[in-house]
Amino acid sequence: MERVPLAERMRPTTLDEVIGQTHLLGDAEILRQIVKNREPVSLILWGPPGSGKTTLGRIIAKEVEAEFIEISAVTSGKKDVERIIEHARQNWNLNLRTVLFVDEIHRFNKAQQDAFLPHVESGLITLIGATTENPSFEVITPLLSRSRVLVLEPHSKEEVTAILQRAVAHENAAKRIGDDAIGYIAELAGGDARVALGNLELSLSLAKKVTIETVKAAAQKRLPGYDKKGDMHYNVISAFIKSMRGSDVDATLYYLARMIDAGEDPKFIARRMVIFASEDIGLAGNGALGLALNAFQAVERVGMPESSYILFHVAAALAKSEKSRQTTEAMGRAQALAKKYADAAVPLHIRNAPTSLMKDLGYGKGYKWEASSQHEKGFLPDELKDERIF
Repeated sequence: MERVPLAERMRPTTLDEVIGQTHLLGDAEILRQIVKNREPVSLILWGPPGSGKTTLGRIIAKEVEAEFIEISAVTSGKKDVERIIEHARQNWNLNLRTVLFVDEIHRFNKAQQDAFLPHVESGLITLIGATTENPSFEVITPLLSRSRVLVLEPHSKEEVTAILQRAVAHENAAKRIGDDAIGYIAELAGGDARVALGNLELSLSLAKKVTIETVKAAAQKRLPGYDKKGDMHYNVISAFIKSMRGSDVDATLYYLARMIDAGEDPKFIARRMVIFASEDIGLAGNGALGLALNAFQAVERVGMPESSYILFHVAAALAKSEKSRQTTEAMGRAQALAKKYADAAVPLHIRNAPTSLMKDLGYGKGYKWEASSQHEKGFLPDELKDERIF
């Protein structure tokens, strides 16, 4: 009989057993409320591997007393979904809820995702989709509007260490492995609890006394230079952005090469360059946004490996460009004022006046269209007359 992997044996079965994701599991947070109210909600769980997406899906289904059905978008097709929907109808007739967990939901195309819509809308199924990709780009808008998107963070080294210590205690292996080896496994994991538990299990099988050298033998590598599904994914893209921001073309191209060599999604890189062009170059080079957007569209159409030329070309151009955060900083100030003065009255002279009554009340009074014209009363509400945003 095949032994169940340690990662599966250690999978939490209640929210109180989950380590990490405190921003979702606090007393007033959404996952705690779903479990407390026993009312399932369709969710998109966005986070890196090993952050607990499947675990949370299973716990929710258990707590709301629903049948949990799990499929992967990589291996499942239309017929699989049709069978599940038919099974959900049978459950519905028995007053039993159905939670459908779709791992890597971003791998389903638009038509496949569309197929879920009527059944989510009718309540026949509660859909919990798991994705490592930004759902804003990979999940269709109608499905997003019917779901809550929750962002899961990579586990910190401290959280992974706590997970490992719990597993060591569970396996009665405290005398076989020291804190230094546990810490090293946690460091290797890059925020992925499943990887950490896998390395711990293999290390324990290799030696009666586990040391750092044992862990190295089990993992077959030290800290990964880049792991597109782990913590280094975020570190390297951060270094890439900051290198462009600092106009260091050499560093920009080095980090870009690391991402491409590791198999990073070129669309992900191109999307970040589109954001960078507006956030960090802005008014200093109004052509940068168009260049970055053209790069994204070209990458979509050309594909790899030829898209490397496009990415290196545009990354170098963005790094060499002058930088300005005028609009980015102005956006922050404008958003803060909009929240603070959310109900400030629009001045009468610039209000819309489609009816004679509105005109009689002074709406639009004295306003004339002139390019770049100023008005003696200004354009901001009275409360903001002395504010400077830009």
